[in-house]
Amino acid sequence: MLVLNCSTKLLLLENMLKSHFPESLKVYGAVMNINRGNPFQKEVVLDSWPDFKAIITRRQREAETDNLDHYTNAYAVFYKDVRAYQQLLEEHDVINWDQVFQIQGLQSELYTASKAIASAKLLDLDIKLASFKAVHFSPVSSEPDHSFLTGSTPRLTYLSVTDADLLNRTWSRGGNQQCLRYLAKLIACFPSVCVRDEKGNPVSWGITDQFATMCHGYTLPDHRRKGYSRLVALTLARKLQSRGFPSQGNVLDDNMASINLLKSVHAEFLPCRFHRLILTPAAFSRQAHR
Repeated sequence: MLVLNCSTKLLLLENMLKSHFPESLKVYGAVMNINRGNPFQKEVVLDSWPDFKAIITRRQREAETDNLDHYTNAYAVFYKDVRAYQQLLEEHDVINWDQVFQIQGLQSELYTASKAIASAKLLDLDIKLASFKAVHFSPVSSEPDHSFLTGSTPRLTYLSVTDADLLNRTWSRGGNQQCLRYLAKLIACFPSVCVRDEKGNPVSWGITDQFATMCHGYTLPDHRRKGYSRLVALTLARKLQSRGFPSQGNVLDDNMASINLLKSVHAEFLPCRFHRLILTPAAFSRQAHR
């Protein structure tokens, strides 16, 4: 195991990962954020340098953690050889198996490879897998049309940390204190876009996560079919692209409204799928949130 701390090598790694798109996108996004202030206190672990075969991004060991917070206790994975990834998992201090955490990646063996090592270590873990279509936005060369937002309201702007409670209540993965804290941190650290009504309340929004992924795109039911979701998605994609980030996202197979929206803006559905594993030790199974 090697922890890559050198800023020059981390910049080199960022460029090297581009040649492995789209499978490396999650790790690439994490590395980009590490190289731009590292607001989520991440670090890179790999099997060797520079000829690596497996990379894991993780929370820095000295960072304050909540053992129930799988949102923040998040690992992104990319490997050229799945056996090298498994060998990293086998090492003593690469993964903190004693907390609720998640593993993300865009490679099909992620679940079986991770589960096999957990079983080999005789760990009593509940492992939940969610799989999504992975998408990438085409370059948004011009400012999306928002001329239909007539007058001073509704208006296109960005989210505030004070909006985190609304996002927590409306996110299918939310509804708990860990998620509330996580969403507030995302809003504070990364690009977001929203439409606000005449009272200044968000009615449609999109945010960016710690892996530079567009997520939690949502419009309140009473404000749907007004073009807000399309405007928010394109504006957020353009904002990310202007900062050099890939405009990537994920969508569930049965979310036809979002899939149709993505098709209408000519987003590319990637050949690989996004996989998210949530691993819960038996000791936390009754306490952990979904």
